[in-house]
Amino acid sequence: MGEVKTIEWKDDKLILIDCTKLPIKEEYVVCERYSELVKAIKTLAVRGAPAIGVSAAYGVVLAAIEGKNISNNKEQYLEFIDKAIEELAATRPTAVNLFWALDRMKKKLHTIKDLSQNEIKEKLLDEANLIYEEDVQCNKNIGKYGNDIVPYEANILTHCNAGALATAGYGTALGVIRYAHYSGKNIHVYADETRPLLQGARLTAWELVKEHIPATLIADNMAGYVMKLNKIDLVITGADRITVNGDTANKIGTYSLAILAKAHNIPFYIAAPLSTIDMNLKSGEEIVIEERDKKELRELFGQKIAPDEIDTFNPAFDVTPNEYITGIITEVGILKPPYNISIKSAKHF
Repeated sequence: MGEVKTIEWKDDKLILIDCTKLPIKEEYVVCERYSELVKAIKTLAVRGAPAIGVSAAYGVVLAAIEGKNISNNKEQYLEFIDKAIEELAATRPTAVNLFWALDRMKKKLHTIKDLSQNEIKEKLLDEANLIYEEDVQCNKNIGKYGNDIVPYEANILTHCNAGALATAGYGTALGVIRYAHYSGKNIHVYADETRPLLQGARLTAWELVKEHIPATLIADNMAGYVMKLNKIDLVITGADRITVNGDTANKIGTYSLAILAKAHNIPFYIAAPLSTIDMNLKSGEEIVIEERDKKELRELFGQKIAPDEIDTFNPAFDVTPNEYITGIITEVGILKPPYNISIKSAKHF
């Protein structure tokens, strides 16, 4: 992403690029307290499963700093951090990376609880920095493995934003696209606008233009027709949660794309880190789907586009059954069906 940083820790503050303002303004949210990060996650100022996980790890560090100013009592101090972890975990129910990162930070806290408050803060910061660095390297590895399935001069359809803005850097689905582009494959990208919040139009298009990757923006309901015109060679999306059998939750509209891809004999790939796989869930039926504010469908950038009286149904995600997924691109390679075998093997890599 060049000079743009999605997430940055500086002077005991967490600095996030505000995804709600792009592409009109390139502004940043500065979090000095964990409650400010809670708000940033809920309002989608920071979004994308990996980015939420990484920022939440830093949120625990913010709580450790804030707790020092509240109490010198060790027990109260640790309780304050635990409370912060609970509040951060309650921000988004679907993205498993959030819970994975917080669980890792909680385990770290348990091993260092006998240290001084200053030492606890520093050790937690070390762990958050490690999670950040691992995410960037993980995404680059996803890009490298994913490049193997991208033909020269491929037309790739993607949905929502699974780029640097959704991660600590580089991206998952866009990481594959980035790697293919810089490998000289002369690719072209079709980006779904992704209603209702237009992450494809606002964020993915912004990243593609910034990186000078040839791309075309389309409305979500154009995807089937574009496939029929033989303009799509493969589909690559990100993921917010993957179950043991390979069922995948991703931004609403992904399920429709998978069905369309199957009908047109187009390979459909998921690109995601292993941390997105929830080994506690057997199938997609167990995934909790977040429903968001009804206003998101009735309004667009504060402008009313539907009557206030009309009811809305606004699930943020849908679940794509494993039979529609050609492969899952991870940092250790491309997982293939049967996923209950390849996933278990990869998780014990």
